[in-house]
Amino acid sequence: MCGWPGIRDITTERQRRGVFTSVLELEAAVNENVAHHNTDPKPFIWTKSARDILQKVIRANARSSSKQNGTLH
Repeated sequence: MCGWPGIRDITTERQRRGVFTSVLELEAAVNENVAHHNTDPKPFIWTKSARDILQKVIRANARSSSKQNGTLH
């Protein structure tokens, strides 16, 4: 698969609006959209540094952990 923005588009444009009566239908829709996206793929260009991204992940994990610990007491 090529590029996460294409995958996001698959979710928002097709799967949320579609009606699937089986897992096979859903898989076929995903594969069709991936094939369509890959006919003209665009590279994903990170706009943040790895350091900035990792710091954000660390902050999110800290918030998540504190919320989980608060519900356990």
